[in-house]
Order: sequence, then structure tokens, then C-alpha cells
Amino acid sequence: MMKRILMIAVLAALSCVTVSAQIHHVAQMNVEQIRALDKQKTVVILPGGMLEEHGPHLPSFTDGYSNEWLTERLAEAIVARSGWAVLVFPITPLGHAGGNEIGGKYVFPGTYSIRRTTLRAVFMDLATELGEQGFRRIFIMHGHGAPFHNLMLDQAGDYFRDTYGGRMVNLHGLEPTAEQLSKLKLIQSYPRASAAEEKENGLLDVHAGLEETSRLLFLRPDLVNPIFNQLPPQPANTLPELFQTAKARNWQGYIGSPRLATATYGARLQQYRAAWNNALALAILDGLDEREIPRYADFMLNDRMVVRELEGSTKYEVEIERKQGEWMKKKGIK
Repeated sequence: MMKRILMIAVLAALSCVTVSAQIHHVAQMNVEQIRALDKQKTVVILPGGMLEEHGPHLPSFTDGYSNEWLTERLAEAIVARSGWAVLVFPITPLGHAGGNEIGGKYVFPGTYSIRRTTLRAVFMDLATELGEQGFRRIFIMHGHGAPFHNLMLDQAGDYFRDTYGGRMVNLHGLEPTAEQLSKLKLIQSYPRASAAEEKENGLLDVHAGLEETSRLLFLRPDLVNPIFNQLPPQPANTLPELFQTAKARNWQGYIGSPRLATATYGARLQQYRAAWNNALALAILDGLDEREIPRYADFMLNDRMVVRELEGSTKYEVEIERKQGEWMKKKGIK
């Protein structure tokens, strides 16, 4: 019996080693190791994390911690398939439009946004480097809710497809229909809070509320300020309420009710998101055309109210570009 137990333990350990060996981290690899990868059977994952304020209770890298965890789960799911490998990039701590822009506040402690066109250029440049080296399967793991942020990542992916004939997919930017989810066999329902909690939290829990606070209690409880238990609810049930709440002069940088958060609920949310990402990514590797799936950015930017509220952000970016351009012209920089 003891020999059998030891044999099972050894086999399990060897299995873990095999899986781990198939997950490569480009930052730790040399030229020859990267060159030796089978480009047709290696999936590149580009994780990202927007540095943005998340109220007085969550760290600015809240999105990044979630995306890192989801990247690990996706990598494990891909290499569980025979013959496949994953190349994981270091996380890119750059993104467009922090949650503070919901209220038209373009300067806010904790938010370090880049212009939307800069974000697109960064990922188009990465697409070019990877495409020229022969990689053809790329997933972007950059969960962040700003519409133009997702549009830029989608456009970088479109460029990669048109130029290199491969797939570079912004997973967070896809919104499968109920029918598509059914075909993906993702039968697990979205983890819902209780009716009483949803009433207090509001229907639009879009930033640093119950859900994000729960995720961080699960992922990095050491970085959650205990003050979250004392924060008053700031619920929003409609888009007008959302923008009105965030525009308040003394807005603290969150929507919803963080005090309801638990690590248990956060674990359920992350596990659901991982299952969703993994099912979608594996289906794309099997031939699903992601262009058949509705895009989050299109959905949001077809809403007149959203577009109207984002006009200030667009004007702010134009002003930044003008200021930078004038300085460069003055210095004779081209």
C-alpha cells in the first residue's frame, strides 16, 4: 500500500513538472530557448493591468492582480492539451481611462492612464514583433472596463489578423450571447449576491464595490484596507445614476458597497471568470472565429449617453497631445 501511495505521489509530481515545463516566461528565456519554441503550437499571453484608483480601500493595481491570476489559469488550461505550450509575458501596467473618468475627473491620485492611441500603439508594436517572429496565437488578458481601452486592444488584434493571418484576441473585450455561451458548454451561472446585498450594492457594480473588493480579499487580502468595512454604500442602478454618483465633488472613487465583500465570494467570481476565459480561448484555438462574437466596446460605444459622457475624456486627451506636441516642436524634436 505504501509503495502504491508513493508511486501515485511521484506520478502526480511528474505531471506537475510537465505542465510547468510547458509554461514559459519570456522574461526568463534566452534567444535560443525562444527560437526553439514551436510557433504553431505556442500560445502567447499578454497580461495587462490598468493602474487606477480604487477608492480608499483597494490598491491601484487591483485589475493587474486579477489578470495575473486569470493568466495563470488560462496557461494551465492550454498546456493541459497535449503538445501545446504557452509563452507568458510580464504584465504591462498600462491602460486607458481610470474609473475616475466616469465622473469627469481626469486627474486623480492612484490613476496613471495613457492615451488611448498610445495603448493601441503599444499592442500593435507587440503584435508586429510577435508576428514577425512567427507567432500566430495570442491572447490579451487585460480586464478593464473602459470602452475605448477595449476598442484599442480590439483594433490591435484586428491589425494582427489582417497583417499576419493569426489571432490576437482581447478576451475581456468579447461578449458572447447566451446561445454562444451554451455552445461553449459554460453552464456555470454567474455568482450572484443575495437580493438584499444586490439592493444595497446596486446593479452597476462597475468599480471597487462588492465584486472587486471581494476579488482582492481572495487574491491579496494583505492589500485591502480594513476601512472597507466602514465605507457607506454608493449604489448605482442606471447609467444616469452611475455618472451622477461619480461626479459628486466628494466622491471617494468607488461605486457600490465594498462593506459586503468576502473572500469566499471573490473566489467564486474569479473561478467563474477563469472558466469563462478558458472555455472561450480553447474554443478559439479549436477554430471558433472570434469575429462572430459581439464586442463589449461596440456595445458600449453604441450607447449615446456613454459616448456623450466620454466626450470630456476625448477633449482632455486632445489637449494632452497638443501640449506634448508643442513642447516637441519648440525643442525641434520630430
